[in-house]
Amino acid sequence: MGDYHFVYKDVEGTSTQWDDIQRKLGNLPPKAPVFKPDPFTPGEDESSKSKDKDWIDEKTQDELDDLEDDPDLNDDRFLQEYRMKRMAEMREVAKIVRFGSVIPISGSDFVREVSQAPEDIWVVVLLYKDGYSDCQILLQSLEELATKYTVTKFVKIISTDCIPNYPDCNLPTVLVYHNGALKSNYVGLHSFGRSCTPEGVALTLCQSDPVLNDGRSKQGQSREAVLDGVRKSFLDKVVAQHEDDDGSSSD
Repeated sequence: MGDYHFVYKDVEGTSTQWDDIQRKLGNLPPKAPVFKPDPFTPGEDESSKSKDKDWIDEKTQDELDDLEDDPDLNDDRFLQEYRMKRMAEMREVAKIVRFGSVIPISGSDFVREVSQAPEDIWVVVLLYKDGYSDCQILLQSLEELATKYTVTKFVKIISTDCIPNYPDCNLPTVLVYHNGALKSNYVGLHSFGRSCTPEGVALTLCQSDPVLNDGRSKQGQSREAVLDGVRKSFLDKVVAQHEDDDGSSSD
């Protein structure tokens, strides 16, 4: 019969006295460290979190809206924190001055409505006269922009009420004010491109400054951000028009 060699293995990581001697003599490699798993730490249960101000601040607006109907939230302290946060948000929203249309003003209103407009509000002034088709074309574009960029103030005033003896050949004219100062002016419909679309007017107004503001950013929008939004709006409109044309042609 052949020789049988038995190899005895102990618990992983343990070592015999003989092995220890051999390691000291350099005949065996160093002993591998004993594997120890990381201590188990249970994940934090969402329901166990303290429903304080920090917990509320982590919530999105949609999540906050859902919490209003949560029957499990009967903690008076939490509800008080939640109500205070919502009231603060509503106060911040109320601070944003919104317009949304082209406001007609008279000569006596100009200082109050334009020169003394709220701080950091951009004011777009249209000098016009009734019966001039170019004025009506530009007004339609400004009205569309006013509904979209509601934090920018749009006003219209009869040209000679604003500037006595203002030449009709200069109509329409657009003046842009900020913090009481005239920042730019555009004389004639040709200043806004051949077709005078709302997008073309928007791009012209924002050539140098972020005149248009839709109120989505508390700090206002940069000129580049406004221009990107205008370009996207223009592309969306072009795509929609092509889809409508394709649909009508198929009929």
